[in-house]
Amino acid sequence: MIEVIPAIDIIEGRCVRLSQGDYGRSKTYGDPLDMAKAFADAGASRVHLVDLDGAKASSPSNLAVLEKIASLGAMRSEWGGGIKSAQALRSVFDAGADYAIVGSIAALEPDLFAGWLQAFGPEKLILGADVKNARIAVKGWLEESALGIEDLLEKFRPHGLVQVICTDISKDGMLCGPSEEMYTQLKSSFPEMEFTVSGGISENADIERIEELGLPRVIVGKAFYEGRITLKELAKWWQNA
Repeated sequence: MIEVIPAIDIIEGRCVRLSQGDYGRSKTYGDPLDMAKAFADAGASRVHLVDLDGAKASSPSNLAVLEKIASLGAMRSEWGGGIKSAQALRSVFDAGADYAIVGSIAALEPDLFAGWLQAFGPEKLILGADVKNARIAVKGWLEESALGIEDLLEKFRPHGLVQVICTDISKDGMLCGPSEEMYTQLKSSFPEMEFTVSGGISENADIERIEELGLPRVIVGKAFYEGRITLKELAKWWQNA
């Protein structure tokens, strides 16, 4: 059974969603803690938290939100945004995250991320691979690096990388369906890695299709917030897990 992970993106302590990573195209959906409680009550066991302020500022900015959600003790949490140093990484774990998502540093300073994999363990670290125009995007999706997704993954293969969240930015928040071909190719090329599908989920049928492809996890964000997938539908996935 595929693991369905609800997303909460945070700006200035509020739950928001962007379209194609554009900070100028955001919509607010209320309090992140209330949203987390609703997911937990419906049976979610893991929540995807993104500190959009932190991603832009290159330092975690909403750790108080993480602390509140972690204090519920109801779900495992994965946290990304602004993790650019070992100190920032430790602060995320100290605030209660079970997993830390590292994106820009992995692309820009691969030796540093490789060291973190050794020091903290691949079971705690998730590579956030965000793809834009076939290249890895960095710094809160505001810039593109010269690396392709497979180039990046190859760098960390020798260091035991297991968990990868791969987002096609062109589809993120657009409710147009996920990049099935990209994920299928990655799964074939890197069978030892666990890929989380992120971006483009528009309806429950998309989740069913991703499960058929044999991918282990999928993140659901805007489709839920816009009423395209109901909490009741999500709860069925969680209850059957």
